[in-house]
Amino acid sequence: MEELENKSASNFIHDFIDKDLEDGVYKRIQTRFPPEPNGYLHIGHAKAICINFTTAMKYNGKCNLRLDDTNPVKEDVEYTDSIMQDIKWLGFNWDNVYYASDYFDFIYECAVKLIKMGKAYVDDLSADEIREYRGDLTHPGKESPYKNRSIEENLDLFQRMTDGEFENGAKVLRAKIDMASPNLNMRDPVIYRIAHVSHHRTGDKWCVYPMYDFAHPLSDAKEGVTHSLCSLEFENHRPLYNWFLKELGIVDEPPRQIEFARLNLNYCLTSKRKCLKLVEDKILKGWDDPRMASISGMRRRGYPAAAIRDFCDRIGVSKAYSVVDYGLLEACVRDNLNANAPRAMAVLEPLKVVIDNYPEGQTEEIEVAVHPDKPELGTRKVIFSKELYVEQNDFMIEPVKKYFRLYPGNEVRLKSAYYITCNSYETDENGKVTCLHCTYDPESKGGETPDGRKVRGTLHWVSAADNIKAEIRNYDRLFNVENPSDETSGSFEENLNPNSLEVLSECYIEGGLKNAKPGDVFQFMRQGYYCVDPDSTEDKLVFNRTVQLNSSWK
Repeated sequence: MEELENKSASNFIHDFIDKDLEDGVYKRIQTRFPPEPNGYLHIGHAKAICINFTTAMKYNGKCNLRLDDTNPVKEDVEYTDSIMQDIKWLGFNWDNVYYASDYFDFIYECAVKLIKMGKAYVDDLSADEIREYRGDLTHPGKESPYKNRSIEENLDLFQRMTDGEFENGAKVLRAKIDMASPNLNMRDPVIYRIAHVSHHRTGDKWCVYPMYDFAHPLSDAKEGVTHSLCSLEFENHRPLYNWFLKELGIVDEPPRQIEFARLNLNYCLTSKRKCLKLVEDKILKGWDDPRMASISGMRRRGYPAAAIRDFCDRIGVSKAYSVVDYGLLEACVRDNLNANAPRAMAVLEPLKVVIDNYPEGQTEEIEVAVHPDKPELGTRKVIFSKELYVEQNDFMIEPVKKYFRLYPGNEVRLKSAYYITCNSYETDENGKVTCLHCTYDPESKGGETPDGRKVRGTLHWVSAADNIKAEIRNYDRLFNVENPSDETSGSFEENLNPNSLEVLSECYIEGGLKNAKPGDVFQFMRQGYYCVDPDSTEDKLVFNRTVQLNSSWK
C-alpha cells in the first residue's frame, strides 16, 4: 500500500482538502466509493476508485464502499459481488461496507421532517406532466396544482403511499424549492417514488424508495463522509445536495461535494445499457469478455492491476473534459508487462522444420533466462530436437528486399540455440509450403561461432518433441470509431470491429508452460503478451492476447 500512497500526487481535490483542514472545517478525512449494483464496473470506475481510496490514504483517513441500492428494479447480488472483487483486485481495501438501504429508515425520517417543515409535498402529476411542468433552460417551470396541500394532508398521503395504497406512478413526494430556478435540478425535484418491488436486502418492507439525489447527501452525512468526490455530471446537482443538508440541519462537518472530470476513453463503450445489450445479443461472451472496457474484462485479458492504477495516475485529476487515447492505457500495460512478465516461445501459425543433420532421436536441454533483465528469476529449460516448428511467415520462397528470415540458402539463428540454413522445402497439392529441410551448425550453440560470423535474422521456435497445443485468441479493439456512443456515425452495433477477435486453434507453446494457470501472463517472443484464459482445460490451454509488443492500431 506504500506504493499507492506515494502515487497519490497533489491535485485540485487535495488542494481543497488542504484548505479545509487548514481552516479547521474538518479534523479528519473520509471518502467513499458509491457504485450502484446494476452492472459491472468499467475503466471509468477505476479512476473514481483510485481517486477516492488514494485520497483517503494520503490523509490517513477512511474510505468506505457504499452500494447505492435505491433502485431495486435493476440491482442484483451478482453485481455487488463483482464490484467487491474488482476493487480488491485493483489493490484497495475499504474500511467498511455500507448500503444505501442501511439508511432507508433515516432517509424516510428526513422526508417526513421536510413535510412537517412545509418543504415537501405529495404530487399526483404523472412523470410526463412533471417533466412538462418543469420547463427548460429558457422557460421557468410552473407549479403543480398539488403544491399547496396542507402539511397534514401531505403527511397522510405519504403514509398511505408507504402503506402500499397507491399504484406505481400514482403519486410522488417532491421537495418544495423553486420552480423558477435557473438550475433545473432545483425545480421541486422528486425525492420519493412508489415501487411495488421486492428489494434484495430489505425484502418487502418498503414500497416507496428514495431518489438518488435525496439518498446520496443523506447517506454521506449518516456515514460521516467529509468529502464526497464524484464525476463532473453531478456539478449541477451540488446546490440540491447542499440544500438537503442545510434544510435538514446537518451543519456539523457536513460533507462537501467536489467534482472531477470523468474518464472518457476512445474506442470504448461504458454505457451499462448498451454493454448489457452486447451481452444479451451474444455479440460478446459476457461482462468479462476481454474486449469489454469492464474491469473484469481487462482482468481476464491480462491487464495488470498496477498498470490500470498507473494509467489513472498518468491521466491525473482535472475538471476539464477530455478524451484519453486508448494507446496510453495499452502503453501502461505494455510497460508493466515488459518489466514483469516471464518470457516464453509460442508458434501461432506453425511451419515444420526438419534439421537433416541433427542426430535421429536426440534431444537436448537449453537453459534460457526467464526474464532477460531479472536474473533473480533464474532460467527455464527448453528442449531442442531434430524436428521443430517456426512461424509460417518466417519463410519465403522468394524473399522481398530486407527479408532476413528463412529462405532457400539463407542462414538464421534460432533463439538461444543454433544457426540453421534452409536447404529445401516441401509443398502440398495447392503449393502451400508444409515443411522446411535445414542443416544446423553444431559449433553455433548459444549464437556464437568459432569463425565469428553473424546473421541478421533470429527466430523463435518450439520443439516438436516437447510442446503443448494451445488456442490463441488475438483480441483487438471492439469498435472502429473513436466514440461508439455517438450515433451520428451509426449505431454502436454498426460500428463494431469485425476483426476484434481472431482465433488460432492449432498453436504450439513450449512444453514448460503446461502447468500455467488462468491469469498467468507471458511475453511470447516476437508475438506479444498473452494471458491464460479460464476456458483452459487439461487438454488445451487457451491464451488471450493482452497487448501487442508495439502499438499497431491505425
